[in-house]
Amino acid sequence: MAVVTLLTLTALATLAEPALASGAPWHHPYPGGSSNCSSSALAEFALGKVLNDGAPVFGVYADVQDTTSTWMKAYADNTLIVHMNLPGTHDADTWNYSTATQQSLDHVTQLANITEYNVAAYRCQDLSMLTMLNDGIRVFDLRYAFDVTNTTLVFWHGPGLVSETATVDDVLYGFYRWLDDHPSEALFLSFQYEGSTTPYGRNDAGVQLQLFNTLTTPAARQYFLQTTGSIGTLGEARGKITLLKRFDEDMLPAYYTNALPGIHFSPLNWTDNSPNITLVYNSSTGGTAYIEDYYQPLTPANSTAEENIEWKLNATEAHITMAATTHPNELFWSFASSTNLVNNPPITPAIQALGNGSLTPGGGVNQRLVPFLEGMKGKRLGIVMFDFYEQPAELLPLFLSLLPANGSRGVAGGY
Repeated sequence: MAVVTLLTLTALATLAEPALASGAPWHHPYPGGSSNCSSSALAEFALGKVLNDGAPVFGVYADVQDTTSTWMKAYADNTLIVHMNLPGTHDADTWNYSTATQQSLDHVTQLANITEYNVAAYRCQDLSMLTMLNDGIRVFDLRYAFDVTNTTLVFWHGPGLVSETATVDDVLYGFYRWLDDHPSEALFLSFQYEGSTTPYGRNDAGVQLQLFNTLTTPAARQYFLQTTGSIGTLGEARGKITLLKRFDEDMLPAYYTNALPGIHFSPLNWTDNSPNITLVYNSSTGGTAYIEDYYQPLTPANSTAEENIEWKLNATEAHITMAATTHPNELFWSFASSTNLVNNPPITPAIQALGNGSLTPGGGVNQRLVPFLEGMKGKRLGIVMFDFYEQPAELLPLFLSLLPANGSRGVAGGY
């Protein structure tokens, strides 16, 4: 297995007591600590340790082979990525952020004088990233920053620390291992620096250099698609991760930016809280992305959940309709996720996505998207990012069924 060999190179030197990804007690295979353990077995233990370290963010690894975990098999290699419908998850790493998680990290967050809020303000998912992969999710929105010691890159949502110990590098090995088990699939990881973490957190040269090093290890060079500024075919992307760079390396020499693969969506050009962003990611070719990231409805003060849901739904449906009818050979990226915490009362991600009981009889954005998507059969919608994608149960299967695998597409202007 390729990832085992790479792991031997990058992690074995620092291997401590091995731990299996399953969390089961570990027992030395050779009583008395015999040195007869082969290098391949040791590499397996090293892989198990790294997967176990990443489990609080990635999930406990298990190999699953079913129709949703391999849905890209049905599409031809020459299918253009921009012609596909790719489901994604917004703030994917927050699935394990709970009151218990928050309390377990109190001794860490108190070191940085972090003020804790209701966990519902930060949690945007309920299922692990491993489950997301097996369910068919292919695009992951990941938010990183230094931990409270300014030492390692970990995952945050604002001041919500997801884990102090599961590093970005640990979690990437979960994606590498999953691709080994599902070589027909193509993944897209969006990395964005998360501000407002600790009072002294900065996107400085140290953060940028460590991210660069993480994304250019021998393992990363094998598993990340090594192309820059272009989006090609599914065949080129299979078994690989396409890096979506929602970050700048502006504190480092230009070499670093030029040496990273992927597609650059500079934060400087990503209009904040906008229902319609036009972002040129390749000035030489004119490669353009059309993006909807209206994450906080600009509703009147003291607005209701119903109003906030409707405002967000209108923006998302308008952008998806645009994807289905215009610019057939450009990238479309829509976010069905949103929140409005400054409202009174606050509107959490869960309320926006799933509704607020009897106060929103039509449900949230997710439920209301279902009849809309039913009218989009055969249409190219591009990337659509969801919160709590598994609710209602028909949402993701419906989205994955919209484009048949026979190559027919329904977009104005033709292909």
